[in-house]
Amino acid sequence: MSDMTDDVPDLDLQRGLEAGFDHERVPTSVALEVLRAVIGESGRVRHAVSRRAGLSESELDALQHLMTMPDGAHLGPADLSRLLHVTSAAATQITDRLVSRGHVEREPDPGDRRRTRLVVTPSGRAEVIGYLMPMFEGLGRWDGEFSAEERAVVHRYLVGVREVLTRVADGQG
Repeated sequence: MSDMTDDVPDLDLQRGLEAGFDHERVPTSVALEVLRAVIGESGRVRHAVSRRAGLSESELDALQHLMTMPDGAHLGPADLSRLLHVTSAAATQITDRLVSRGHVEREPDPGDRRRTRLVVTPSGRAEVIGYLMPMFEGLGRWDGEFSAEERAVVHRYLVGVREVLTRVADGQG
């Protein structure tokens, strides 16, 4: 029988498993405990919304990327591949499923006829926003409970959290 750590590709994780997990070394505070819970709940929300919408989580992620592009900016299947961290074949399959459901349309890129850009349809946008609107409304109400000064502190904290998470995701932290 092989040791569980034989299948662990990440060397830092390997060293951590060999050294044993020391709960005393993990930073903690009330804010960090709540943050851990929020991160966990965000994964549950993502799963629940995609299930209710009849989408895979990758399809929901793709729609969110497409819907949050600045005005005038567009993504193509290759861009989705990079953003979703999937192969170009997988991004094409995700795109095909979104097109077949009427959530996305392919359009030729007027600036580069070799490229295709992906555009969320009004019905696709309405469906996704419909599933997310209760969350947006609840968060908006909660945000309104804070003074401008309190929101500035929360903003600073969350920007720092995002920077840490980004560094970890990029392998730098």
